[in-house]
Amino acid sequence: MRVIATIPHPKISISIFSMNDKYQVQFVAGPMEQTFKIAHTDIDGVEGIKKMLDEEFMKRIMERFNEMFLSLQDAKKRLESL
Repeated sequence: MRVIATIPHPKISISIFSMNDKYQVQFVAGPMEQTFKIAHTDIDGVEGIKKMLDEEFMKRIMERFNEMFLSLQDAKKRLESL
């Protein structure tokens, strides 16, 4: 797997990898990660991926990271109370 592109973002790291005829679009925020796998035949390369990452898509990515963060915080609190 090799990094073929990175996309700048003020709050998260966005990397695009290529492996086995698929792109993997990875979003990283602290200890949390979201990865989407997209077949090369389903999208027009890196430019197609950049177009896919529109405002609505990125809004949902950020909401999901917030949900993940809150879930992790809740789990840590439950562990502390045991």
